[in-house]
Amino acid sequence: MPLLTLPDASTLALSVRAKALVFEDPESVALLERIRELATGDANVLINGETGTGKELIARYVHELSARREGPFLAVNCAGFAEGLADSELFGHEKGAFPGATAAKAGWLEAAHGGTLFLDEVGDLSPAVQRKLLHVLEARESSRIGSQETTPVLVRLIVASNLNLEIAVAAGHFLAELLEKIGRVTLTVAPLRERPGDILPLARHFLEVHRERLGLGPKALSHEAAQRLLEHAWPSNILELENAVHHALLLCHGPSITPGDLRLTTVAPKLTRNNDQPSLESVLLELFNENVPNLFEHIERVVMRTAFQHCARNQLQTARLLGISRNVVRARLIQFGEIPGVLRPSRTKPAEAYPPSEAAARI
Repeated sequence: MPLLTLPDASTLALSVRAKALVFEDPESVALLERIRELATGDANVLINGETGTGKELIARYVHELSARREGPFLAVNCAGFAEGLADSELFGHEKGAFPGATAAKAGWLEAAHGGTLFLDEVGDLSPAVQRKLLHVLEARESSRIGSQETTPVLVRLIVASNLNLEIAVAAGHFLAELLEKIGRVTLTVAPLRERPGDILPLARHFLEVHRERLGLGPKALSHEAAQRLLEHAWPSNILELENAVHHALLLCHGPSITPGDLRLTTVAPKLTRNNDQPSLESVLLELFNENVPNLFEHIERVVMRTAFQHCARNQLQTARLLGISRNVVRARLIQFGEIPGVLRPSRTKPAEAYPPSEAAARI
C-alpha cells in the first residue's frame, strides 16, 4: 500500500496537519500518477483541496522526487503569521529594521534556497506581500527589510489553498499575475468522502500507530465499525478520521472496535459519487418556497454562527471548517454581533504558524 507520512508522525493526533495519506482509491491512484509525472520538473505547483486532505504530505513527496531533494524542505502556514509580520517572516529583516527587530533574521524564502518552500493557505497573504512574492519569483532574488542588498533565492514554490484562488482573483483579493506564476501546474486532492477506498486503509494505519503508542494489545475494526466509517461524511477529512480512531482506542475495552466506540457525529449526510441530492438542497428549496426576506444574509448568518459555536468560538478553526479566510470570518462575526470589534478590511490578524519541517516524507 503506497503510504505517505510526516517525519514527525510520532506526535499526538491533535494537529492541523494530516499525518498520513494512502493511494488505494482509484481517485488517489490517478493523483499519485500525476504527482510522479510533474515532480521531476522544476515548475511551481499549486495544490487545491480541503483542510485535512494531506496537501503538505503531497508537497513533501513532490520535493522528494525532484532534483532538489538534497536541499531543504520548509513548510509554513501563511494564515499563522502574526499581524503585520508576514513580510518579515517571508523575506527576512535586518537588525533595527523595525521596533523589536533586535537581530537580523533570514526569511523563509532565503532559508529555502536550493530546495522547496511549501506555503499553506497562500490566499491569506495581503496584496502587498503577494506583490513582493511575485517580484521574488520573477527576479529570483530577495532583500530583507531594512537592507539595500539582494540575496539569490532559487526555490521551488509549492503552495496550497482551500480557497478557490480564481474566485479570489475575480474578487480582487489575489493577484492574477501571482496566480499565473504559481498555478501553471496544479494538483487537486479530493476530499476523503470522494475517495472511499482510502478510508479503511487509513483507519487501520492510524489504529496501529495509536495502539502501539498507547501500549495496547491487538485491536481490529469490527465489520460494523468499518461500515460506519465508510458511511460517514468526514467533513474534516483525514484529520477527523485519525482523531476518531484515536478516541475509539481510548474507549474500546475488547479486541474489536465497535460503532459505539467511534462516537461519530451525524451532522452531515455522506455525498456519494453518483451525485445523490444532499438534504441541504432540500432545505434550501423549502426556504426558497417560503420567500424568506434577505435569505442569503439569513443563511450566511446561520452558517457562520453555527460553525463558530461548533469550533468552540475559535476563529481560525471556523475559517478552516468553512474553507474561507479568517479575515472574512472575523468580519462576518463582527457584522453579526458574535464578537466585539470594528471592521478594518485592510488589517489582518492571523494565528500562529506551525514551524517549518526539514525532514522528508516517505512512501
